[in-house]
Amino acid sequence: MFKKIIAKITKLFWYLLLAGMGILTISRIVTGLVGWVRTYGEPDVPTRPVAIVFGAGLTRSGGATAVLRDRIQTAANLYFAGKVEKLLMSGDNSTVEYNEPAAMREFALSLGIPDEAIVLDYAGRRTYDTCYRARAIFGVDSAILVTQPFHMPRAVYLCNALGVDGVGVVAENFNYRRSSLLFWNARELAATVTALIDVHILRPLPILGEPEPIFKETVLQ
Repeated sequence: MFKKIIAKITKLFWYLLLAGMGILTISRIVTGLVGWVRTYGEPDVPTRPVAIVFGAGLTRSGGATAVLRDRIQTAANLYFAGKVEKLLMSGDNSTVEYNEPAAMREFALSLGIPDEAIVLDYAGRRTYDTCYRARAIFGVDSAILVTQPFHMPRAVYLCNALGVDGVGVVAENFNYRRSSLLFWNARELAATVTALIDVHILRPLPILGEPEPIFKETVLQ
């Protein structure tokens, strides 16, 4: 009797494991296809009014991480090439000590981006929040999304699902350790499933507030 129970539990475990792997894989394929057809190289990307730069953590000293600097460098390239007019830098500032947008701005200024071209979003705690607030708070309906290949499919899918006509440009200025790439890609599997649930089922509201349109003639809906 005990052996039969163990056998049933084991079979159920494998069924659940296979189902979970199937969900993870399908989610990644769906967002990957959307991201693939909407991602360009820097010279070929269509001109858009805004580049959205997604936060990617801070170092212990409070500066931008290598991943984040890579994204900012790519956004700067787009700005200097005349591809965008403004850089919307969105990150986490949930505590006084942790301020991604301020670190992003500091690095952008060091690259020669004028301060008036930088817009900071202090409540971009997740990719979903960044895309939602880009439309709802900053009036962005068309943008170039700047991030790495492992994150691009989710970013493109979410922004387009949330009302921002987004195309991607991959940040590839730096080289990363293989172990880091494996970690980020593995993390994206679960994050992608969460993103699809958020955008198609839960539709959670991020932190909002008064509209702050980047271009004053923008009419927020």
